[in-house]
Amino acid sequence: MTDKDSKDGIYPEPQFDRGPIADIASARASRRQFIKGVIASGVVASSAGLMYGCSREEVAASGGVERMLRLTINGETRTVDVLPNETLAMTLRYKLNLTGTKLGCDRGECGACTVLIDDVSTYSCSTLTHMVRGRSITTIEGLESADGTLHPVQQAMIDELGPQCGFCTPGQILSAVALLKSNPSPTRDEVRHALSGNLCRCGAYDHYLNSVMRAAEMA
Repeated sequence: MTDKDSKDGIYPEPQFDRGPIADIASARASRRQFIKGVIASGVVASSAGLMYGCSREEVAASGGVERMLRLTINGETRTVDVLPNETLAMTLRYKLNLTGTKLGCDRGECGACTVLIDDVSTYSCSTLTHMVRGRSITTIEGLESADGTLHPVQQAMIDELGPQCGFCTPGQILSAVALLKSNPSPTRDEVRHALSGNLCRCGAYDHYLNSVMRAAEMA
């Protein structure tokens, strides 16, 4: 600093290197602001229909997705509020309390979430609920008769001691039911192929095969 600087009262402002810590703090603050903005915009978008009194027809015309669906499940029509990206497994378990449908891998690999859609075995964890409007859905709860009589596959599972932990059993049963609807007299290899999409972590595959073969004889 020169004498002239001192005389004129001009002092350069000190500069400090804030370092990486300050940069990280700034980045975190920016990230928080971004997340808050996304949440706020989502709330505004989802409440727009309530704020402005939009009808269902107006929502559909504007390109929105109808959320109140009428689904045919186990022979009954159920009305449920469904998000656009909601899977059938989530709707069944957490909206309709049909907890016999199990969630295992949640990515279409283990078969625990298997249900019947128009009598075809389907992974409900990888099926959007909006895709099954107007179709017939059957869960494990819908197999029992009104008088309490079990489906032949269910009874055969008991007789052959098919289940062990039981977690995969609903999916195994529904896959077997779908098979017997299309092929009432399958071979053991055909049963094995039909159940191949259902994992049993207990390793009770022979018990399940015996159960399905017994159910085929009972039918």
